[in-house]
Amino acid sequence: MSAGPLDPTPLVGGVDGGGSHTRVLLADAAGSVLARVEGPGSALRPGAEGAAADIIKALIHDALAKAERTETRPAVCVVGVAGAGQERAAQALWSVLAKHRVADDVSVQADAVIAMDDAFGDSAGVLLVAGTGSVAYSKAPDGRLERCGGWGPNVGDEGSAHWLGRRALSVVTAAYDGREPETALGGAVLTALELETLDDLIPWAAHATPAMLAQLAPVVAQVAGTGDLRANALISFCVEELALHVRTLARRCFTDERAAIPVALAGGLLSRGSLVRKRLEQRLKSAVPGATVRSDDVDAARGAVRRARRLLGVEV
Repeated sequence: MSAGPLDPTPLVGGVDGGGSHTRVLLADAAGSVLARVEGPGSALRPGAEGAAADIIKALIHDALAKAERTETRPAVCVVGVAGAGQERAAQALWSVLAKHRVADDVSVQADAVIAMDDAFGDSAGVLLVAGTGSVAYSKAPDGRLERCGGWGPNVGDEGSAHWLGRRALSVVTAAYDGREPETALGGAVLTALELETLDDLIPWAAHATPAMLAQLAPVVAQVAGTGDLRANALISFCVEELALHVRTLARRCFTDERAAIPVALAGGLLSRGSLVRKRLEQRLKSAVPGATVRSDDVDAARGAVRRARRLLGVEV
């Protein structure tokens, strides 16, 4: 916090844009939250930066209206979105947001970067984010930043919700063919998608976005909880992929996986009490023996506000 009194008039905005949801916090210079709003996902897709910007612009407007501050705009807005780890995509989004004048000063960051701001501040640690997509970031004791994963839905995002949903469909169709053992996943998936037959999966999957596939992840977890072998195998595979992200960064930034390493977990797939989180925490005990998993929730939008205040010149 700042050592002296602050002018509460300047506003700062923090945006956390994922594949399924976008959250916006509007705060004053002292960090007091004036409004919270949520809307559709704004993760970046090649050539669709304008659509993401439209969602973010509308939500910032909604936040200003909720705070009864529509006569002004944020002095600084930090926008953290999935996909912004790629410089070209981040620059394209920044250009559209600047044109829309959503704030006097706009900073675009990867979603995991703003989550790191909330999880660790200036301290070292490893952050694993698993929502619609997946990525891990680490800040080494020497301040060096490293990333593992986050390669997007077409070539990466291992262990994410959409990755899990896509593999569930493969298991369902293979079981129907007889190439895999029977599983209760088939009926559960059809019920969740409100489809009549497995043949209906073909046109559905042809138009399914990563966010749509991610909606199947809770179905897999629910069926796994009943003891279904194939659903449990998918959860185990998912957990192993996520543990690999953490172990890789532990070795890269903290010498090896036995060093004392603070670890924070974020994203819908790793929400507190979820099956994937419970099993991942157990797996990390052997995969990364030095890991200490923090129990506090990570709020990426809150981290974006923290970064925005710093850009405003406030000591935080």
